[in-house]
Amino acid sequence: MSKLLKIYPQNPNQNELEKVVEVLKNGGLIIYPTDTVYGLGCDITNKKALEKVARIKGVKLEKANFSFICNDLSHLSDFVKQIDTATYKLLNKALPGPYTFILFGNNALPKLFKNKKTVGIRVPDNNIIRKIVEMLGNPIVSTSIYDEDAVIEYTTDPELIFEKWQNRVDMVIDGGYGANIPSTVIDLTTEPFTIVRVGKGALDLIL
Repeated sequence: MSKLLKIYPQNPNQNELEKVVEVLKNGGLIIYPTDTVYGLGCDITNKKALEKVARIKGVKLEKANFSFICNDLSHLSDFVKQIDTATYKLLNKALPGPYTFILFGNNALPKLFKNKKTVGIRVPDNNIIRKIVEMLGNPIVSTSIYDEDAVIEYTTDPELIFEKWQNRVDMVIDGGYGANIPSTVIDLTTEPFTIVRVGKGALDLIL
């Protein structure tokens, strides 16, 4: 049975965070707050959980373009090819923040992502999800949850999210109202880099 769990972003409760980590370790799906819209995610190492997320999104797992939520840049080399100093400085300046950076993946990517040449990296400016990822010990896969209402696009109220999603996920984290603008997506695999989507992240920070 799905749960709605209240966690305060200013000072996330350790016991509550551990409950979320346990759900992820058991192959569960969670909906969680970020510094932009609420996201749907699971442990990147759990095939069954990843397949569930792909089914919800209506795509085949091998064709899904999921981002990885990381707690900081310290594990970047675990998943992406070596980056130059200028790229690292850009990442370090923009993150944590409302950006998704597309980088070349390396051979150490989890088996399910081996056919991927690129990977999206997110380090949200949100204490809740970054603490969860840190405690889990590896990133979680991330994808935005859309609203069927074309006018709203993103649901911002966690209680309404829970009402709608409780039969499809194991836990919804109530971290307060979310934003309704997604992250800015920048492709760093091109020269010069390409802005794929203009979102919440200010462009003057990266230009």
